[in-house]
Amino acid sequence: MVRLAGITRRVVPRHDREECVRALCKLLRDLTDAQLDSIERVVKQFRTSMVKIWRNPGSDLVDAGLLRDFGDALRVHHCFSKEPLSKDRFEYAFEKTLGLSGRTAILAGKGNPGHDITIDGVPFSLKTQADRGIHEHEIHISKFMELGKGRWELEDLRAQFVSHMRAYDRILTLRCLAKPPSSAWRYELVEIPKALLLEARRGKLRICEDSKQNPKPGYCDVHGPEGTLRLQLYFDGGTERKLQIRHLRKDLCTVHAEWAFEIND
Repeated sequence: MVRLAGITRRVVPRHDREECVRALCKLLRDLTDAQLDSIERVVKQFRTSMVKIWRNPGSDLVDAGLLRDFGDALRVHHCFSKEPLSKDRFEYAFEKTLGLSGRTAILAGKGNPGHDITIDGVPFSLKTQADRGIHEHEIHISKFMELGKGRWELEDLRAQFVSHMRAYDRILTLRCLAKPPSSAWRYELVEIPKALLLEARRGKLRICEDSKQNPKPGYCDVHGPEGTLRLQLYFDGGTERKLQIRHLRKDLCTVHAEWAFEIND
């Protein structure tokens, strides 16, 4: 075992690697041509250099191994898909690659209303963003939580939001910032400070009186001391009744890692 930035990581001895390669060669002989083609695509992708791979040196979450392994998981996904990594696939890939880094990572049960994953005993909420109109410097979460069918009063809905966040300690979002053909695939892992979202407790509530929705949607605007907007809560009164996070300034968050790569088709 080796310790890197306070994180224990497993190192495979070279003789074990050679045994593994020999064993794989034997298994490959029994595969169909299509199966061999799939494996060849993945291997060629692994041998192609990343356009960019970067970790925040101050990150307590992403070490050099997780940076590489999760980047490989992204590349494998795009060997077989032209769509950004979805939330459920993000959760699964993140759990597996954290385990390779020697971390204890346990996914919550499907449909759990609180946290999504526990990492070394700390509950995390995981989000994704891959909308077509994504902004580099603003984070948008289209469905932060469901608001249910209770009374539609903004004060109550904000209290429900604050209560919801008691179920986890940290919040991560995987953002797909660019995709082919206009660019290489580009992802970033961003941590949203929980304290930043909790500033909504003193935010200004306003109802959209001119809306035709029933119930009428509303906002909670959160401004900083300098008067600029830091984030918005949007209480969507549509059929789904959900809470959105809008215009959240990325410069108030922590970028843990970035990946950019091209897929050799």
